[in-house]
Amino acid sequence: MVQDYKTIDLFGKLLFETIILKPPYKKPNLMPNEACFLYILKGEYDSISETERLKIEAQESLLMKCGNYTCNMRSSEVSDTYQALAVHFYPDILMKIYEDKLPDFLTQKLPLDIGMSKLNSDILIRKYIEGILFYFQNPDLVTEEILILKLKEIILLLNQTTNAPAIRSILSNLFSPSSYSLREIVKAHYYENISLEELAILNNQSLSSFKREFRKIYNSSPATYLREKKLEKSIQLLVSTDLRTTDIAYECGFTNASHFSKTFKNKYGISPTFYKLTHLDKPLN
Repeated sequence: MVQDYKTIDLFGKLLFETIILKPPYKKPNLMPNEACFLYILKGEYDSISETERLKIEAQESLLMKCGNYTCNMRSSEVSDTYQALAVHFYPDILMKIYEDKLPDFLTQKLPLDIGMSKLNSDILIRKYIEGILFYFQNPDLVTEEILILKLKEIILLLNQTTNAPAIRSILSNLFSPSSYSLREIVKAHYYENISLEELAILNNQSLSSFKREFRKIYNSSPATYLREKKLEKSIQLLVSTDLRTTDIAYECGFTNASHFSKTFKNKYGISPTFYKLTHLDKPLN
């Protein structure tokens, strides 16, 4: 449940936003024409892109280039509240504030193909966030000139972070969205605990359209196909590792150990634990 939500606009577009909510909270995050810097103040944030998944904790941040995402906002061991601040980047606004003369690192294309990158705690970033929160608390002090300076400041700070290669790659390709096929998106999330609705969002489709296209490609329903992939990997882990059933359930993307055991037994007639104990020499049919 959202407890507090505030925004600050620049040139008619969302620049800064801050939110406080009671988790869990899940929503799609579609950014076809923008990029976003997200700083977590309390709780945890789970970001899923077309090909990646990153977990962000309090005092960490995330830079995302344009694309399709789904996000899960959660509580943490030290806080039952989620709080975050986001900065949004738009090509037309950057061109405007730099008067059509973008910094070299924003125009130089780099070979790294990275869609999002996590940043650890950094004193300069923390102080920047404190400054933005001050303006949320004192909106009468906000001017267009200040917002332009703060936008330029965060871009310079991000360019100086410790994981500079990844950050610069995202910044230099900030507004060049990658195009992924359904096959690539599905393959990247074989072993994730992700819903069909979320996969459809990542593929920029309605659920019904996603299911239809999926069946055309794989000649199977998404639920059946993904379940089989998870079970195939579980067999490999059962016979080749010392992982516990709980750990295997997590590695393969099942909801929990109980869900894994039930699905496994429905398919093979025995429990994962019994299968592991018997050390079968070949996979079950």
